[in-house]
Amino acid sequence: MSKAEKTKQFIIEKTATLFNTKGYSATSLSDITQATGLTKGSIYGNFENKDQVAIEVYKYNAGLLSKVMNHSLGDQYLTSTDKLHAFVSFYRKNWRSVFSNGGCPLMNAATEADDSFPALKEYVQKSFTLWTEKISAVITQGQKNSELKASINADKYASLFIMLIEGGILLSKTMDDERFLNQALDKVKDMIDHELTIIPS
Repeated sequence: MSKAEKTKQFIIEKTATLFNTKGYSATSLSDITQATGLTKGSIYGNFENKDQVAIEVYKYNAGLLSKVMNHSLGDQYLTSTDKLHAFVSFYRKNWRSVFSNGGCPLMNAATEADDSFPALKEYVQKSFTLWTEKISAVITQGQKNSELKASINADKYASLFIMLIEGGILLSKTMDDERFLNQALDKVKDMIDHELTIIPS
């Protein structure tokens, strides 16, 4: 990695929580210089403008979340049901760290970029599409393995899981009460156990 690449990565990592906590629009260049200890000239020497920093920070934050999802849905879990339960357990165990870093970066960016930041919105759309595809692929594999009901729509349930969890995060963070996220996770678990899983006869 070149010196310029290292500097860019340093800026991204130092401002990742800042953007996710304060917001992409509200984060100023002065906030960035304060977080990094670098001058404005140094920031603009590595990025065209603040929007480019914001996009790269979003990609970094989304990448971290993607790694966690890959682990939860990974091959260390033998069955598709186990993978889906591990996915739910991640949020159950780690909601405090998610909240302390500003919440879900996908949801935060989606809310903010919807009308005012179309370039960022495109990246958020790609992230949610990829997330849905990963969960859907696990469900589809479970159907092929005769673990999960063949009649269910994998894409539909993948989308429902994301909607429930993201809604739970939003309400819990807004109300400072974890029970909303737990209710959402309980519902996802119930759907896995009773709507998706084939119950042995």
